[in-house]
Amino acid sequence: MSVHRSLQARLAQPLTLLILGGLSLLLSACGSSLPPAFKGSGVPLVLEDYFVGKTRADGVFIDFFGNVGDSFVVDIDGTWDGSILTLDEDFTYADGRKQRRVWRITKVGPDRYVGRAADVIGEARGEVRGSTLTWTYDVDLDLGNRTQRVTFDDVLFLRDEKTLLNQADIRVGPLVIGVVTINFRKL
Repeated sequence: MSVHRSLQARLAQPLTLLILGGLSLLLSACGSSLPPAFKGSGVPLVLEDYFVGKTRADGVFIDFFGNVGDSFVVDIDGTWDGSILTLDEDFTYADGRKQRRVWRITKVGPDRYVGRAADVIGEARGEVRGSTLTWTYDVDLDLGNRTQRVTFDDVLFLRDEKTLLNQADIRVGPLVIGVVTINFRKL
């Protein structure tokens, strides 16, 4: 989600991208798309029900080499008007920086969603299956002398009525360059 500074530093180094590319391609065939904590029956996820009201989350960015980057807390205020879920997110990073993102998410089918936010390129797209939501979107990161488009491939898993886990692979093309892990807790 919004953990750009550590990511920006890594992407600014071309050799890093080359190494990440080789390792990412090698490892991409080695595992399941869902981490072990996300497997199981779980509670059915209804996105517009879970996020209405107040939610608090904490998360961390970890680069491909295992280096822990930005950690953050996000307070979310969600409203549902019958067709659009609005998520007003206020991020506070460990170093004191603050950021705000407002998602407007539309339910376009029984299990399908599209969303928009100011820093997202085009639309985010998502699909719910049981207790799991897959959510994909692109963001252009400012690297100082250039921008780099990255894709966030999120998997959100509702563990119980109050706890939602999120793991997002961050990609440049097909290359995974980092992971954001977030734990949401309904207040």
